[in-house]
Amino acid sequence: MNAPAPAAKPSFTIKGWHVGAAVVAFFVVVIGVDAGFLVMAYRSHPGQVAARPYEAGLIYNAELERLRAQEALGWRAGAAARAGGLEVVMQDRDGRSLAGLRVVATLQRPATEQGRRDLILEETAPGVYAAARPLSGTWDVRIAAAGAGERFVAERRLTWP
Repeated sequence: MNAPAPAAKPSFTIKGWHVGAAVVAFFVVVIGVDAGFLVMAYRSHPGQVAARPYEAGLIYNAELERLRAQEALGWRAGAAARAGGLEVVMQDRDGRSLAGLRVVATLQRPATEQGRRDLILEETAPGVYAAARPLSGTWDVRIAAAGAGERFVAERRLTWP
């Protein structure tokens, strides 16, 4: 009688230390890649967004205070792109026209400072100020009005045909 042949031993079996080594290798790769990304991020952007951050913060705080005072003042400005130039309508809190103001508009292209223009607006009717300057395209307009010891600033984006 022939004895059964012994079962062939598999050439490789996964043991516990193999699984442990694979888990450790996986986390070593993940941590290495994350560390590389962190180093590249810190080298490309150190976190400083202003050359003088303290002074920029002071200016920002002053701008917030100006906006609070302007809100309390209650003035409103409506700007319109007309075929012949720029027209601004100034009103107080109750919708009454604000006459006798000195109104200056600064026009600037949205993507560049090239072509920046300052316009002094003339009062054409009570509370209506205009500047005759043919324009085309899109412009960011900063309107500064002053009168009776008060100052007002508004910003708009206007498009001329």
